[in-house]
Amino acid sequence: MAAKVLTEGGLRVVMLEAGPLLDPAKHYTEHLWPYQLAHRGAGVGGTGVNAAGSYEMDVAHIAGSIAGEPYLNAPGSQFHWTRGRILGGRTNHWNCVALRFSEQDLQTRSLKGYGEDWPVRYEELAPYYDRVETLIGVHGTSEGLAGAPDGIFLPPPAPRCSDRLIQQGCASLRIPCIAGRAAVITQPYNGRPGCHYCAQCTQGCHTASRFSASQVLVPPALKTGRLTVVPNAMAREVLTDASGKATGVSYIDKDAGVERRMKARAVILGASACESARLLLNSQSRLFPNGLANESGYVGRCLMDTTAHMVAGDFPQLARIKPHNHDGTGSVYVYIPWWKYQRDNGFQGGYHVEVFGGPMMPKVGLFRREAQEAEGYGAALKSYCKERYGTSIQLHGRGEMIPNHESFCEIDPAGTVDRWGIPVLRFHMKWSANEVAMAKDMRTSLEEIVGAAGGTPLPFEPNAEYGYLNAGGVAHEVGTVRMGKDKRTSVLNGFCQAHTVKNLFVTDGGCFTTSPDKNPTLSILALSWRAADYLLEQARKGNV
Repeated sequence: MAAKVLTEGGLRVVMLEAGPLLDPAKHYTEHLWPYQLAHRGAGVGGTGVNAAGSYEMDVAHIAGSIAGEPYLNAPGSQFHWTRGRILGGRTNHWNCVALRFSEQDLQTRSLKGYGEDWPVRYEELAPYYDRVETLIGVHGTSEGLAGAPDGIFLPPPAPRCSDRLIQQGCASLRIPCIAGRAAVITQPYNGRPGCHYCAQCTQGCHTASRFSASQVLVPPALKTGRLTVVPNAMAREVLTDASGKATGVSYIDKDAGVERRMKARAVILGASACESARLLLNSQSRLFPNGLANESGYVGRCLMDTTAHMVAGDFPQLARIKPHNHDGTGSVYVYIPWWKYQRDNGFQGGYHVEVFGGPMMPKVGLFRREAQEAEGYGAALKSYCKERYGTSIQLHGRGEMIPNHESFCEIDPAGTVDRWGIPVLRFHMKWSANEVAMAKDMRTSLEEIVGAAGGTPLPFEPNAEYGYLNAGGVAHEVGTVRMGKDKRTSVLNGFCQAHTVKNLFVTDGGCFTTSPDKNPTLSILALSWRAADYLLEQARKGNV
């Protein structure tokens, strides 16, 4: 986003991309059937990952394990870090859920007595949400809910059978269940064709009907003639001069295997929350012995992800529906915004629920439960699987995580480096009792909704953390280069500008002060646009 805004504003921009340029025909797996892949999408040895290190049934160069680029977990920590080494990063692979933060999300300390207040208010972000939604296209409906601000919406797709069942169940419990809000265009928009409803959003979109930075933001920036993209450029550190001003970036040319330098008047990091923290921590000098802009010690600190729990329900009535095209978009058709306001829930914060279900592309493992339930093999097993196909609905709770000082990333103290000689990260991730209580509540509430909708919750054996995805499992990591008003407890100001290095900006999820229940991408784009506008203004004034 920053590259688009800055180039259209007249500045020349160089973008360092750690992976290749995107070639949808080569890198997307949209419209491929599992049988067309080497391991039917299951990866080498059932790991899900192919020989190149990418998730086999997914966009290339996006994976948790990258050959020669390790990361570590401290004892007791189980953080999973999914990284995108391709132009556009993980926006090439996402479920497209696009939710605005509310004033309640941004001011939890003042309004609710927990967490931290952001240095930016909703009224300041709202115009940028408007701009982002107008640019990328987001479908939804206006509902007038204070905790789930309305936006500028395209018409949403009509709910499918599975969605309507959940809506009916929610209605009986007086729980709101509204049209999903997603960055998928349902009609021709800004030169892009409307969705063709193949349900393969996470595998890439050849028509760019669902938003990705590589297809929607980079092309117009390139058309200005003021953007240069350098592929396969692995950033090593941010360079500074004797006064502490950023002067450029040192990077590894992965093709040539040599280190190069790129000079700049200002440096913007948008490498993802943990990668940007890693860059700053590795940018040590006489003036910044603990890492660039890290006088507060908060670079890498307050790492947060989304609190998550899933309840699946069995709905045998769906088996009576005649076979039809149920694919739809690859995102949410309906979702449940947080509804338990003004009551004692036993935890702080809230969560929303994303609904998925019905028939979907058969993949390896889809009929695992049926194989466990039905004895035998051959025609009888196939008949049972066919009968059960599409009768499951999944409710995915997505909740707030309150920042805590026990969750952070640091440069590995043992000195581990990657194949390029760059020191790697070690993670310390800990859910607090608040998140555990929230996950427990998700379980109870979502089972109630499944029952009210006429389904039966599938068996679940709770562990100490009520079936969390491992930290990082939702891939919503934020907060490692947080913004704030107090320089002693933050790294950036409200414009994503470093407190102590005025020509350094961080515009990815690392800038988040807290981690609301809403998915972060829409807010990352809005904050990035706002930061780029500010940088343009400062450049015109000669302050950068």
